[in-house]
Amino acid sequence: MATNVVLDFEKPVVELEAKLNEMRQCLRSSSREQAPAESDALSQEIVTLEKKVDQLRQSIYRNLTRWQKVQLARHPERPYTLDYIYMMTCDFTELAGDRHFSDDKAIVGGFARLEDRASGYSQPVMVIGHQKGRDTKSNLYRNFGMAQPEGYRKALRLMKLAEKFRKPVITLIDTPGAFPGIEAEERGQAEAIARNLYEMAKLTVPVIVVIIGEGASGGAIGIGVGDRILMAENSWYSVISPESCSSILWRSWNYKEQAAEALQLTAEDLLKQGIIDRIVPEPMGGAHTDPEAMASTLKGLLIEELKALVPVPPSELVENRIEKFSAMGVWNDEG
Repeated sequence: MATNVVLDFEKPVVELEAKLNEMRQCLRSSSREQAPAESDALSQEIVTLEKKVDQLRQSIYRNLTRWQKVQLARHPERPYTLDYIYMMTCDFTELAGDRHFSDDKAIVGGFARLEDRASGYSQPVMVIGHQKGRDTKSNLYRNFGMAQPEGYRKALRLMKLAEKFRKPVITLIDTPGAFPGIEAEERGQAEAIARNLYEMAKLTVPVIVVIIGEGASGGAIGIGVGDRILMAENSWYSVISPESCSSILWRSWNYKEQAAEALQLTAEDLLKQGIIDRIVPEPMGGAHTDPEAMASTLKGLLIEELKALVPVPPSELVENRIEKFSAMGVWNDEG
């Protein structure tokens, strides 16, 4: 998949690929005019450059800094929740409204079916996730993926509906944070998120959480309590963004790279710390380079996780989930 947005650390690869494409075009256009020896020499140069491009690409993407992974997580061409839903599931029926105030477009959800035709597997699920926009108009419509209280209340309503009909819940997290506007606070932003934490801990159906992009603060954890926590390879999950952390500690956003390193917010970091359970590998260069392959990988892992979770008795699911989150972190109560 060709992308239009090039990050700073990707420029060396893009420049070599441009040169490689020029050489291929030259070979195609002049192959009839050139002598066989000249064409063979150009073909050999192309093969050599292809190897160089591949080596450089692997060198860059296998040694990304934490800040570079934050940048990839925010890539505007990265697949979002609805992209994954339409690529992974069938029979998706979107449900709207929180039955209190309005329908928050920053969170989408509904019943869908996960199927694997090869094995005959079919499982109805409730899928809920943050949804960003692709351009200014759609981002305003989706509020840049920043949910308001009605969004979290809609999510909880759908989770309770799934529980009523004994269907597993899958949540997809991708948000820069909960909406910080005063109107959101007036409508109970903190209470809505806290209520979700409380109710998700007690859901008697399997809950799988996937961080597919950005996982910032309470905006993420508001739909982030589950039996299994999966995280895309180039996503991030933290109590605060690197920019905000830099602004608080150094009174400037110029130290965001140092803040990202200190926060240890990547999938590898959080797997070591026991915050997440599994890393979802991405195509070389990020999920946006091959969304279909990324969706296929995630779908396979979700089916694998559901096969293990669905047979577990409801009471055991709740007990294990509470123990899982209670075991996170270290504290000392000695005065």
